[in-house]
Amino acid sequence: ITPRLIFISYRLRSACRLQRIQGHVMSTKAGSEVLFEKVGNAGVITLNRPKALNALNLTMIRHIYPQLKKWDKDSETDLVIIKGAGDKAFCAGGDIRAITEAGKAGDSLTQDLFREEYILNNTIGTYQKPYVALIDGITMGGGVGLSIHGRFRVATEKTLFAMPETGIGLFPDVGGGYFLPRLQGKLGLFLALTGFRLKGRDVQRVGLATHFVQSDKIVSLQKDLVDLKSPSNSDVAQLLDSYQEQMGFLYMFVFVGLLLFCCFRLFSAGSVEEIMENLKKDGSAFALKQTETLAKMSPTSLKLTFRQIQEGERMSLQEVLVMEYRLSQACMRGNDFYEGVRAVLIDKDQSPKWKPSTLSGVSEQAIEECFSSLGERDLKL
Repeated sequence: ITPRLIFISYRLRSACRLQRIQGHVMSTKAGSEVLFEKVGNAGVITLNRPKALNALNLTMIRHIYPQLKKWDKDSETDLVIIKGAGDKAFCAGGDIRAITEAGKAGDSLTQDLFREEYILNNTIGTYQKPYVALIDGITMGGGVGLSIHGRFRVATEKTLFAMPETGIGLFPDVGGGYFLPRLQGKLGLFLALTGFRLKGRDVQRVGLATHFVQSDKIVSLQKDLVDLKSPSNSDVAQLLDSYQEQMGFLYMFVFVGLLLFCCFRLFSAGSVEEIMENLKKDGSAFALKQTETLAKMSPTSLKLTFRQIQEGERMSLQEVLVMEYRLSQACMRGNDFYEGVRAVLIDKDQSPKWKPSTLSGVSEQAIEECFSSLGERDLKL
């Protein structure tokens, strides 16, 4: 072996070692809570807090956003895939406890997290390259924001989708005012007010996911995705279609058709009070269950959410996010968010003391003020 070959071999080993080190640094620089990898021409994001069901915090947001912007400009990145670590959740929501503590202490996290999360949601909604969210497991709140605005959302039989915010004195944010009123009939309003949980195939059937794939095929699907050469959106769609198992018409009609019918009949109303009246008059098992559910929710959140869905139907995603930032800050100034988190997540007595405690106690003026401009503090996209 000549000295030149020895030198070339050394340089190759050094280059490979450098690539491994760079890859490791790329994967760990977010404090391991979110991992980034380049696999072929695909950028892969892994939410890496499995013990916390991959709940999204500000540190993760501050790493995901610049990485997405970087990959969007990188000519060697053709596709982005986002997934959750572990076998239980894609992302079960935001770091609610941290926001609660910050709000009580007057910390700026209550502004920063919502602002930066919504900016990230908008980035995903306007992303130019194929963006594939593998929502294999629990997908709620902040996890919905990381997936729903992307072009492709792949559900599995383990997917559990919900926007349960009215139960903790919030509202279905992260662009909920945009995608929920665009679902069929009154389904979006129903999901927003009640926090109803959709599972598995139904998530795709109602249009929240674009595809349904069995969870044991997700690893194979991801491999085939990263093997695509310079894929267009249509290339990705064609691959996802090849993995998708078709569901029978009878199945689709029995549950989803009935749900849509019930939602349209009972939730077509001009106010939350009218919806409650519809439910009581109906008297069916479904109606009684929803009456019971809504009675547990924050009256202020219910009225905020009803108005949010009404307004959002006519807005762009960007306009909705500006509106929702105003609502988030109104909730941070109020009582019900802190009380809801106490009752549901901290003390777990499931008995929140809402203020006001009734729908009639929530004035139109109070709701109107929540939608008011924040002036210089408004969200800017």
